[in-house]
Amino acid sequence: MHFVDAKGILNGTHGRVGMNIYRGCTHGCIYCDSRSNCYQFTHQFEDIEVKQNAPELLEKALKSKRQKCMIGTGSMSDPYMHCEEELRLTRKCLQVIKKYGFGVAIQTKSDRILQDIDLLDEINKESKAVVQMTLTTYDDDLCKKLEPNVCNTKRRIEVLEKMQERGIPTIVWLTPILPYINDTEENITSILNECVRVGVKGIIVFGIGLTLRDGDREYYYAALDKHFPGLKERYIKEFGNSYEIPSPNSRKLMNIIETICRENNMMYKPDDCFNYMQEFPEKYKQMSIFEL
Repeated sequence: MHFVDAKGILNGTHGRVGMNIYRGCTHGCIYCDSRSNCYQFTHQFEDIEVKQNAPELLEKALKSKRQKCMIGTGSMSDPYMHCEEELRLTRKCLQVIKKYGFGVAIQTKSDRILQDIDLLDEINKESKAVVQMTLTTYDDDLCKKLEPNVCNTKRRIEVLEKMQERGIPTIVWLTPILPYINDTEENITSILNECVRVGVKGIIVFGIGLTLRDGDREYYYAALDKHFPGLKERYIKEFGNSYEIPSPNSRKLMNIIETICRENNMMYKPDDCFNYMQEFPEKYKQMSIFEL
């Protein structure tokens, strides 16, 4: 990893305010879109760029914000990668968010988030905290091939359960689902049944399939050659260089997702999930001038 002093930390408008403390990732997920050339990495993806002044930048930004809102993080780089174990920059940023009374919607695949469950609990009691967890593959052996350097799905479900015990709301990203690999009824229903059991509020799924761009396509195909011989050639024959790679089981699996979600009062439309995560509790929206 290497360290930089960033010029700013927050991006987006009031309705969608986000931050990324790190750039790059060490989880090694074979399908990661963040590897794409369009994001213009000037360093190796696993050589994590650390915005070492992120907590200071965040404090400066939130101190001057006149209206409270939700702060999102984790969309581009997981805030609980291996380096967080040592650096604890995510925790420091959560402390700033709590200090100034903002909310947080944080996305991860890692059980390291449990190190901060006390802080997330405090933020949720004072304003709002939403934990988003990515789940793609219920089978442990297959999960290890697709997401090799992070805890498996069953452990992530345990994390969701522990959040539920604290009353911290959770959202699950059921994406991407890879054609001819984990796009099965058994996989989807196994994950969803566990989501029902642990009280997940919503499921985010953008169709059944994945997207491939220059940069991540090559990494994905190399992984297919390693773990699923012959599958790369099938992809090339069926999809060419397409950006969208839909599963042939897409309609059937989407119907299963919608049915299970409706029957168990879980949100399944992405807009509903995003609106929920961006909605800051009304009673906390107003700030006294003495807080500025």
